[in-house]
Amino acid sequence: MTGGTGFIGRRLVLRHLEAGDPVRILTRRTVAASGLPDAVQLFSGDLANGATDLSAFVDGADVLYHCAAELREPSLMRKVHVAGTQALLRAAQGKVGRWVQLSSVGVYGPVKSGLITEESPARPVGEYETTKWQAERLVAQAAARGLDTAVLRPSIVFAPERLPGLLRLIPLIKKRMFFFVGTPGSVANYIHVDNVIEALMLCGTRKEARGATYNLSDWRTLEQFVSVLAEELGAPVPSWRIPESVVRRITWPLSRLPKFPLTPEKIDALVGRAIYDASRIERELGYRHRVGFEQALREVVLAGRHGKRTMTRNRLARRPA
Repeated sequence: MTGGTGFIGRRLVLRHLEAGDPVRILTRRTVAASGLPDAVQLFSGDLANGATDLSAFVDGADVLYHCAAELREPSLMRKVHVAGTQALLRAAQGKVGRWVQLSSVGVYGPVKSGLITEESPARPVGEYETTKWQAERLVAQAAARGLDTAVLRPSIVFAPERLPGLLRLIPLIKKRMFFFVGTPGSVANYIHVDNVIEALMLCGTRKEARGATYNLSDWRTLEQFVSVLAEELGAPVPSWRIPESVVRRITWPLSRLPKFPLTPEKIDALVGRAIYDASRIERELGYRHRVGFEQALREVVLAGRHGKRTMTRNRLARRPA
């Protein structure tokens, strides 16, 4: 596994250990710094370094989960996502049982509305999304040469200790300062990290996943999303609603101020109506959410009450998976 010490990868490692599976990861960290159980076999290496020998790491792996991602430094994204994937694919050809690529619905680009399926065109914008899509194309080319592959595209991944996107607005709901933007019916596309782990394991083990790409999201209307949060916070359900044009006009000159909450990207999230359809993975692999959406939001609020939550950095807050 690559990315085994990260937000998603660490949980995937622990799930496989619980199942009694041997696990090996590629990491730049030492055993002590990884924070993982001693049962995990660590291979020292850096995907951004083209000189790293990856042959021993991939040799004989039943499933290779490629979860590594560069989230903060655009200058490194191409090295990790494209060059790193290419090097890993060269090493893996003929040596692994299945390659599972963790990608992102971000490859579809900034879609404003409609039902987004796996057949929807990829129109990535931004270095992260573009390089993730290019990595997918490399995996597809390897699949055409005979590599057994599967690709998972989650929407925005969250957990009680990691709150991206609209979940960062919880303090505004609690303080009764939240308001809706535009007409009703906007959509929030999120997925709990434990559900991503479930989907990855199905992609790694089910024969039906061979050669397939799957979206993964658990969407709700923004009204439903905010209502659950308000109820758990003990706050009244927000009822204020301001026209989108008014909000954009008022906030535009302020959006460049440090820590100003209503950036153009945040407004886009508040008015977006795109739905990422997860019916294919449910139908073909029998996927079901391990953690329901409402339960996941309640866990978030409960963790906040006990001081166990930390916020993501801004780049994570804006990007799916």
